[in-house]
Amino acid sequence: MELFSVEFFSALLTIVFIDLILAGDNAIVIGLAARNLPKDQQKKAVIWGTAGAVGIRIIATLLVVQLLNVPWLNLVGGLLLVWIAYKLLVQEDPHDGIKSGNTLWQSIRTIIIADAAMGIDNVIAVAGAAHGDTLLVILGLIISVPVVVWGSTLFIKLINRFEWIVYVGSAVLAYTAAKMITHEKAFKEFFENQLYFWAFVILVIIITIAAGLWTNSRNKKNAQEKSSVSH
Repeated sequence: MELFSVEFFSALLTIVFIDLILAGDNAIVIGLAARNLPKDQQKKAVIWGTAGAVGIRIIATLLVVQLLNVPWLNLVGGLLLVWIAYKLLVQEDPHDGIKSGNTLWQSIRTIIIADAAMGIDNVIAVAGAAHGDTLLVILGLIISVPVVVWGSTLFIKLINRFEWIVYVGSAVLAYTAAKMITHEKAFKEFFENQLYFWAFVILVIIITIAAGLWTNSRNKKNAQEKSSVSH
């Protein structure tokens, strides 16, 4: 990928957007892990915990970028990312097990461990969007991190207020997943035909969003039935 080309900047924007759309979890983890600390130590826990988490995430993403050269891993990563895009739309609260630390070090450790466990979706998505470009991975994370730390609470409020943002995020993840699958060596020749490529990408996006909408409406219906039974 040519440096500072349109393709480079569109991939960089995709990475930053993916980091933001998947950052709500990180903000909640950071908040939960540092909530028992005195005010002056909370900021330190957030900064050092995030720095450690980002270091691990850069290493993990670069490893995944290298692994994507292994046959069929683009396909596996792409399918996993479709699942992540779907789960983003039907998210349940995954933060029940996160304990807040009573010391600065405990909080930092909790932030790093929880982020490493939860960051796999982010790592796969960023690696897929970067298409093997190490500079893109590092630049994307460097731009996203300050925004995640200081702007993620605002972003969570925006997502809660404008539900469509989550659907846009899911569509971007589904698009990245479809592109990952088309980059699989075994399919590359087939998808060089632009008609097949775009038909496949659009189909993956539609199926992902439709599955999310259907699951949400089914869950809503089940919840309404339960509440009417209990009343």
